[in-house]
Amino acid sequence: MKTLNAYIQQKMDKYFIPGAALGIDMEGERIYDETFGYRHVNKKLPVTADTVFGIASMTKSFTCVAIMQLQEAGKLFVHDSVKNYLPNFKTPYPVYTNDITIHHLMTHTSGLPPLKTHVLARKRSIDKDPSAKDYGLDVTANDGEPIDTYADLIDYLANEKYEMLGKPGRTYSYSNDAYGLLGAIIEAVSGKSYEQYITDHILEPCQMTRSFILLDDLQTFANDLTELYVAREDGDETIVYEAPVWWDAPAMRAAGYIKSTVNDILKYLNSFYEKDSENAILSEESISKMFYPHVKYEPGKFYGYGFRITPNGPKGMTLIDHGGGLKAVSSMMCLIPEKELSGVVLTNLSGVPAGDLLLGSVKHTFGLSISDSFRQFKDQPIEKTTLERFTGTYASDEGMKVTFFMSNDQLMIQSGLKAEPLRYIGNNMFMQPNSDRIIQFLKNKNGCIDRVFYQSRHIFKKD
Repeated sequence: MKTLNAYIQQKMDKYFIPGAALGIDMEGERIYDETFGYRHVNKKLPVTADTVFGIASMTKSFTCVAIMQLQEAGKLFVHDSVKNYLPNFKTPYPVYTNDITIHHLMTHTSGLPPLKTHVLARKRSIDKDPSAKDYGLDVTANDGEPIDTYADLIDYLANEKYEMLGKPGRTYSYSNDAYGLLGAIIEAVSGKSYEQYITDHILEPCQMTRSFILLDDLQTFANDLTELYVAREDGDETIVYEAPVWWDAPAMRAAGYIKSTVNDILKYLNSFYEKDSENAILSEESISKMFYPHVKYEPGKFYGYGFRITPNGPKGMTLIDHGGGLKAVSSMMCLIPEKELSGVVLTNLSGVPAGDLLLGSVKHTFGLSISDSFRQFKDQPIEKTTLERFTGTYASDEGMKVTFFMSNDQLMIQSGLKAEPLRYIGNNMFMQPNSDRIIQFLKNKNGCIDRVFYQSRHIFKKD
């Protein structure tokens, strides 16, 4: 394990990560259990496997488990129209609205583009947090009324002017709005709040005793709770500082607001291997639907229900995973069903490669090179004149902004202060150095590049 721990520590140092906890179970036994750094740097309080962190979008799988439980109970069907359960739900395209199903929300294929809703759902937190200006996305440009409730969310989607990405089921674009709507459906169908339903039907059955959603519960776990950290650039120096305001988004809690620990997340992941036993939270049939590759979003990668699926993962086995990113959160969890392996990493700084830490550990477990990618792409030739068609600034109302420009006959990407060259791999697709993330430029009906698929979202060209 010395090689693995050295690799993780190198990543911790490179990205200025204050603290991280990492655990891997196989067949119910802990095979890797390590912590790095501090949950509170100034007080020198170490991270433990019971330290509470935010988990951000890892929450989405919990939301999908709840939907599948309600389907098992006969209270909904995933291929039903969303309007069956949320009658006031509308989009600017009535012809599409009735066709959007729960399945489309779960698989990010509703056709909803990245909107300002998640920013406005966090508005009350952001407006009282001085560190918000240093968050990786521009969330301080949040003019508009806060979205505090599901009714506010539905009203915004019904009345705001925006262009749908296409017919439901045709286009994958990662959507926090979709998961906000799933939270509303869970509440409407179950008769419980989203928070209470998740507690009663997932957290308690899995004995996740240090997991919760509401900020009111933070003090209950203050004995082993991480401090929050944000990074900012000062010239060539990266400064990481304490930023103690936890963000909340009541209308979007189903998209990313569970707090948990390594020990608790492993209990949750291991429950998927219980299948039809009395300890199972889902039937075997429902689990197979959760893990099914419903929609392909990149070469070799698919989205299930609240999980990403890589059929040809380590040693050809199936890798099922999901990460999360929020203020002071970079996280990732994974399963490999063939080996009944579960893994998770939680950190207390956003925008850092938590996935590298976890997947490096998984690869090390199977005797693979820590740095090797599960997907290999050869560089392809491309003309300079073609590259120039991709240049410009692309942005979304979620606060994401990325610029592509030419330098020394290479296409460069700039997000924030750092600029990097891109590798061309064909079909208008590129990869960043030392990254498994694909960037693809997309054409409109007139054959012009008008958007880029970046960080799993369709981001439109602004200039």
